[in-house]
Amino acid sequence: MESKTKNWVSEIFPEIIKSSLLVYLILLLLLIIAEIVSPGFLSFLHLGNVLRQASFLGIVAIGQTFVILTGGIDLSVASIITLTNVVSAQIMNGSNENLLLALVTVIAIGAVVGLANGSGVCFLKIPPLVMTLGVGSVVQGIALVYSKGAPKGYAAPLIRFISNEKIGGLISGAVILWLILGLLTIVVLKYTTFGRNVYALGTNVIAARYAGVNITGVTLCTYVLAGIMSALTGTLLVGYTGTSFLDAGTTYTMNSIAAVVVGGTSIIGGRGGYGGTIAGAIIMTIIGSLLTIVHIPEAGRQIAQGLIILCLVLIYGREKTRG
Repeated sequence: MESKTKNWVSEIFPEIIKSSLLVYLILLLLLIIAEIVSPGFLSFLHLGNVLRQASFLGIVAIGQTFVILTGGIDLSVASIITLTNVVSAQIMNGSNENLLLALVTVIAIGAVVGLANGSGVCFLKIPPLVMTLGVGSVVQGIALVYSKGAPKGYAAPLIRFISNEKIGGLISGAVILWLILGLLTIVVLKYTTFGRNVYALGTNVIAARYAGVNITGVTLCTYVLAGIMSALTGTLLVGYTGTSFLDAGTTYTMNSIAAVVVGGTSIIGGRGGYGGTIAGAIIMTIIGSLLTIVHIPEAGRQIAQGLIILCLVLIYGREKTRG
């Protein structure tokens, strides 16, 4: 039994690197460039801050990875983050006693929104891009109505500690949480029937159906998971900032898609994995940080991000066609 456990653990970390070697080489190159552009970028303190910011994106990208692997996409993650950010802050209102209620509430919200997305895709046959965009608009409107345009409430001390403070003076709780969730994601995708079904669905939905894959069940689960991961991120962001904002999730839709695609997952589905997404989330965070350091305005950062996504989508799309 002990031998089997050791073998299982020993396969995980090589799998993360082996499946996405190119993206990790790009990450290494980017770190070198960042140190040249901004000396001190590779200091332990600064890298810790980069990882903390990347952890929020990385958690959102867990759900986005599952969805994209099935051949779908979720454009509602930003709105879910914003709504749960507002709701959790108001429920917590600076008290640890309300933290459990806040977590249960936002996870339920994320699951319900994800279920709505998945149901529209499965039962109404609405394309994922259209369905999630529409649901996202509705959720954003609900956030405005709920907050009346003026979000209230504050983070509970415990969630603020998790999002900001370094455990043992080394690494923040948010990064540790990301690491745990990331490893679980890799295990699920590589070693479980559900993970294999996700890949089968993204590779060829007709073949997957004939192979006995529950297409509806797998699709619903991936969108529900995306909603829950977004909700968790919305709550962690309350801890990071101390309060809530109506634009809390603004950047996370495109950045989560970029992290997944940059990490080597085909935008068409069926190929890739979360091992590459981890590096993708860090890369997108570093790019954003570098563009800020060299004083590129917000418009320029958005243009750069869009060009990165567009180029990689074209590359992976051609690879899929050739395959």
